[in-house]
Amino acid sequence: MIGMRTMLEVADNSGARKLQCILPRGGDKGLTAGLGDIITAAVKEAAPDSNVKKGKVVRAVIVRMRKEARRKDGTYIRFDSNAAVLVNELGEPVGTRVFGPVARELRDKRFMKIVSLAPEVV
Repeated sequence: MIGMRTMLEVADNSGARKLQCILPRGGDKGLTAGLGDIITAAVKEAAPDSNVKKGKVVRAVIVRMRKEARRKDGTYIRFDSNAAVLVNELGEPVGTRVFGPVARELRDKRFMKIVSLAPEVV
């Protein structure tokens, strides 16, 4: 699960490189967030010539998580890193490309644009 102060990689080309979660909006009791949940995060590293600057507060969707997540069929999914994709207030991705695999749980939570941009859905 993704909690407060968790560091995440950015899996899109928005210009941000690393995020720190400052408010998990989804999950149980608002303390943690899982795959497909929206979080509020602070940009800790950014590309020098990008629109997203270091220190900016952004919204992001979690697409990969190191902690295993149980699926309805009883299987578990786990990734090698924590990663998120930046989104705007409408839930649309800020970047135009998504890098690396994303979880199938995003399809259930109305993020079809991110799923269609991803090279692989696991």
